[in-house]
Amino acid sequence: MTSQIKTFFLLASLSAIIIFLGGMLGGRTGIIIAFGITLFMNVGSYWYSDKIVLKMYKARQLSHSDAPYVFEMVQELAATAGVPAPRLYVIDQDSPNAFATGRNPENAVVAITSGIMRILTPEELRGVIAHEIGHIANRDILIQSVAAVLAGAIMMIANMLQWATIFGFGSDDEDGPSPIAAIALAIIAPIAASVIQMAISRSREYLADSTGARISHDPRALASALYKLDATVRNIPMDANPATENMFIVNPFSGSSMSKWFSTHPSTEERIARLMEMSRNL
Repeated sequence: MTSQIKTFFLLASLSAIIIFLGGMLGGRTGIIIAFGITLFMNVGSYWYSDKIVLKMYKARQLSHSDAPYVFEMVQELAATAGVPAPRLYVIDQDSPNAFATGRNPENAVVAITSGIMRILTPEELRGVIAHEIGHIANRDILIQSVAAVLAGAIMMIANMLQWATIFGFGSDDEDGPSPIAAIALAIIAPIAASVIQMAISRSREYLADSTGARISHDPRALASALYKLDATVRNIPMDANPATENMFIVNPFSGSSMSKWFSTHPSTEERIARLMEMSRNL
């Protein structure tokens, strides 16, 4: 229940940012419009966030004949985790990464890039899929997908606010904010959305690592996969939407030290250390 309350609070915070930005952009009318958009997006993202994200990355569904050994991994690991086997999708990008999405375990999807299948051994790929099925078993997939959609809306509205302020449009209220304050808010709001996503994602990544290591019975393979993925993404960053950063197994961007402060992912080194500790305990 505590996790559900935290999830509700974090999504409510993202919704509040959208409504506040609407007020900055259009006063009382903007608040009403933003509230309607938020309500629509919360309901719509519940049902369609997985489809939105998959379409965003032009993911295509794989059949058993396309990658039989991957399908066997998915079937085995899902059975061990006690969840239905998710559908499998591939994203045609060289950067190696993966994510899970869907509103519940019965409608879950695991998406992997074509690059991940080229650089990982079967054991390492099995560890990655176990991690993603861990997200499904822990019911993280809906919150991560909805947060990604709402964060994308915040970035879009903040950009609109910035341009509207520059060209003299915006709130009709006499006590409305100054143009400088509006531009500052347009810059700060996406950062606030990233911080909220970070609060959602970081603890869930540790838990998915732990769950994945448990159902695969091979923490070292997942640790090795994380090391390879992190190192490769630094050289081949993914062509990805920043709003969906929290969904991937590793940060899809190469990133500077400054951006890592706001990363939705915990330190890869810390994740590997925890997995190696699990391996020693086993």
